[in-house]
Amino acid sequence: MATEVRFPVPPFTEETALQKVKLAEDAWNSCDPEQVCLAYSVDTEWRNRAEFINGREEVKRFLKRKWEKERDYKLKKQLWGFRNNRMAVQFEYEWHDADGQWYRSYGNELWEFDEQGLMTKRYASINDLPILENEQKLH
Repeated sequence: MATEVRFPVPPFTEETALQKVKLAEDAWNSCDPEQVCLAYSVDTEWRNRAEFINGREEVKRFLKRKWEKERDYKLKKQLWGFRNNRMAVQFEYEWHDADGQWYRSYGNELWEFDEQGLMTKRYASINDLPILENEQKLH
């Protein structure tokens, strides 16, 4: 089996860290669990809010559930800092539920990558703010 590589790979420079964040933002905005999960190692470890997720297959199932609930999802990520194979990212995204209630979700993520550029750890803290449809700023 060929070794999976997801460029850019660590150690990150400011330029490659910014590229990695933009690639993640674009991937998540696709809302395609099959493609998004490929950025994570097969044994990736996540904490997303209070949910603990282990492995790429669990990530795929999680993302499928997420985007079934969070409709018209639109995300913006910003690099907060980086060092070697780690990054801190802040983000906000907007979405609405099945009843039409809109939310803006804010959070921070800590990322760790292996030598092939696959994310091995993702720890996310997220808060949701109910908003009116006309208060959207990302759509």
